[in-house]
Amino acid sequence: MFQIDFSAAKKPVIAGIDLGTTNSLVAFMDLTGPKVIAGAAGERLVPSIVSLTQDGEMLVGESARAALISHPERSVYSVKRLMGKGIADVGEDLSLFPFRIAEGSESVLRLSLGERTFTPPEISAYVLRQLKLNAEAHLGQPVTQAVITVPAYFNDAQRQATKDAGRIAGLDVLRLVNEPTAASLAYGLDKRKDGVVAVYDLGGGTFDISILRLKDGIFEVLATNGDTHLGGDDIDNRLIRIALEDIATEWGADLSGNGEAVQLLRRAVIAAKEQLSFVPAANIELEYRGRRYQRELKRELFENLIRDIVDRTLGPCRQCLMDAGLAPDQIDEVVMV
Repeated sequence: MFQIDFSAAKKPVIAGIDLGTTNSLVAFMDLTGPKVIAGAAGERLVPSIVSLTQDGEMLVGESARAALISHPERSVYSVKRLMGKGIADVGEDLSLFPFRIAEGSESVLRLSLGERTFTPPEISAYVLRQLKLNAEAHLGQPVTQAVITVPAYFNDAQRQATKDAGRIAGLDVLRLVNEPTAASLAYGLDKRKDGVVAVYDLGGGTFDISILRLKDGIFEVLATNGDTHLGGDDIDNRLIRIALEDIATEWGADLSGNGEAVQLLRRAVIAAKEQLSFVPAANIELEYRGRRYQRELKRELFENLIRDIVDRTLGPCRQCLMDAGLAPDQIDEVVMV
C-alpha cells in the first residue's frame, strides 16, 4: 500500500535584485508578472548602507542610515563605487567618505569599521543578505538563486566583485544583467513598436548609455558605453563642498573633518536636490551644536553648478552612437532611468 502526495510543491524562486549605489530592491515573478518585495516595515527600497555597532551587530538599510549620523566612522554607503577597485582608483572619493581605508588596500580596498576590516564585496553582501531575508520572509521558502543587475560598463573585476558579494550572501548568482537591459524590460520596451531606443541611466554612482534596436518584440543591444565613476554622488559632493566653504566663511570653522556634520550636511543637500525636481528653489539647512546654516539654492544656479558633471555623460553618449553607427536623429526614443 502506498500514498501519493498531490500537494503542490513549491518551486525554487529566482530573485531579481537591483543592487544600487543608493538603494537596492528585490523582486520575483509570479503568474501576473514581476513583484517587488517589501521589508517588514513595508519599505520597497533598502538603502545600500551598512553600519557596525559598538556591540558588533551589523545594521543594514534604514537603521544603518540613522547610524550614519551618530557613528559615521563605522558606516559605509555608496560601496558600489568601490567594487573591484584599488585605492588608486578612488582617491578623490575618499575625502568625503566617513570610514577609513585599512593598510594594504593598493589592489583590493579594505574598509576599517571599528576594530574590523571589510572588503567592498563583504559590505555589499550584507545588503544582499537583507534582501534575501526579505524575500524569504515574504515567500515563506528559502531563496538561494538570484539574477543581479550591474552597470553595463562594469569591467571584469567589478563584475566578479558583485558575484563574490552574492556568494558571500548565500546566493548562487545565475546571471549578471546589464542595468539598461533590465530597465528596457521593466519599461516594457520589448512590447512596444519597432524602433531604436537609447537608455540613459544616471544612477547614484555610475552612468550607462545603451542603444537598442526593437523589432518584432525582440530587442538587440547595438552599443553600450558609460562611466563607472559618475553619478548623483558627484552632485551631492559638489554641493557639500560648496556648503562647507560657506560654513567656514560664516562660522570660522572647518567642518570637513567632522564626520557627523558632513553626514548631516549630506542629508540636507540631497533633500534640497530632490526638491529642485519639483520647485524652482530649495534651502540647504544645517543645525549643528547651536549654530544654523541656511543657503537658498535656485534651480538655475543648481543647473549651472552641476553642468560640467552632466556634460561628462555626453562623451559616452557620442561614443555609443559612433559604436552603433547611428546619428542622433536616428534615435526614435530616449528612456531616462
